[in-house]
Amino acid sequence: MTTALIYDERFLNHDTGDCPENTERYQAIMATLKDDTNLWDKLLKKAPHPATVTDLSRCHSEELIKHVATICENGGGHIDMDTVVCPESYEIALLSAGAAMTAVDEVLTKNAKNAFSFARPPGHHATRNRAMGFCLFNNAAIAARYAQAKYNLDTVLIVDWDVHHGNGTQDIFYEDPSVFYFSIHQYPFYPDSGAFSEIGEGLAKGSTLNIPLPADTEAQLHRQAFTAGLKTIKKIFTPDLIIISAGFDARKGDPLANMNLSVDDFLAMTSEVMDLADECCSGRVVSVLEGGYLDQENTLGEAVRQHLLGLANLT
Repeated sequence: MTTALIYDERFLNHDTGDCPENTERYQAIMATLKDDTNLWDKLLKKAPHPATVTDLSRCHSEELIKHVATICENGGGHIDMDTVVCPESYEIALLSAGAAMTAVDEVLTKNAKNAFSFARPPGHHATRNRAMGFCLFNNAAIAARYAQAKYNLDTVLIVDWDVHHGNGTQDIFYEDPSVFYFSIHQYPFYPDSGAFSEIGEGLAKGSTLNIPLPADTEAQLHRQAFTAGLKTIKKIFTPDLIIISAGFDARKGDPLANMNLSVDDFLAMTSEVMDLADECCSGRVVSVLEGGYLDQENTLGEAVRQHLLGLANLT
């Protein structure tokens, strides 16, 4: 089995203007992946199917879904200061959530060993009731609930290495012990959440692990903290599926953050997650694109390429 790449040219129709989460970042990543013909030719390419309102409703309120749809129907605009939509954005957001679900299908039907949802808009800041931080609906969370609903999985681990805390994902699962949420992120930083003391509530107390790191943390210390987090989880939680919220903005030079990971560090972190998946859930990993923004050297594209090299075991 190989690695599935879920993508669609329609993701370029989510026009956000000069917002950092824009069509140019998607095109730059795509160009880098296609330039590596050895990698590109080995990937199993799949077009996504769109999510339905029922799929979204497992994670989001009816009010939020209608709010996003209405703004888009009325011509688009700003949902908040950071989050821009155009008339097509609601349909593309359904496709982005559906891409994560398609990745789940590919892995859980054993059509692929693992899968990468190369989709936009991203999702991990979208809470149950609010779209924010470039995110409309929470793709990783929707994929986790879909895997549980369609394939009767008991447990899902979400590993979020985006430089920003995934407040939306944490919000959705904060009282649910069946989904473990692990985030390593710059702190204090947008969105002003993700303290170490945030560990879940009720029966889910202990099912959230945040590792907040100060700005300019050395890459070696960042990686050591990530490894320690996975080791902690391994002792207390056994997932049936691992979903990566794969942001690439913790790399050195990203314009929206202040961290120091190299592109090679994303390959190493990918390998660590895959090793954990091999031990606990037959290697089942679904990765979902989150943040990561353009710099002059296009290290964004290279970081994503390294992630896919790791998933496809081509190193």
